[in-house]
Amino acid sequence: MATFITTIKFTQQGIKGIDETTKRAAALKAAGRKIGAKITDIYWTMGDHDGVLIFEAPDDETATTLLLHLGASGNVHTTTVRAFTAAEMDKILTKVHVG
Repeated sequence: MATFITTIKFTQQGIKGIDETTKRAAALKAAGRKIGAKITDIYWTMGDHDGVLIFEAPDDETATTLLLHLGASGNVHTTTVRAFTAAEMDKILTKVHVG
């Protein structure tokens, strides 16, 4: 499965309902399981972002479904990147200097 890292910023609505943030995280994990994604870690952070979500999905469509589900709540804004393990990167690097 592919790994994705998402940074999270609370919206005004998300801040107003901050007392429910851990419950919302648990609900997101359950929703992820239903659509075939696995949320491996959720962190609340200080600094430029309010949180980080790390998850795995079998394909981009599943990842997008999870992120749209999260965004539709109106509690957060997200930015997501695809992450690669060292083994995945080694496989990619074998194709860099072809021909």
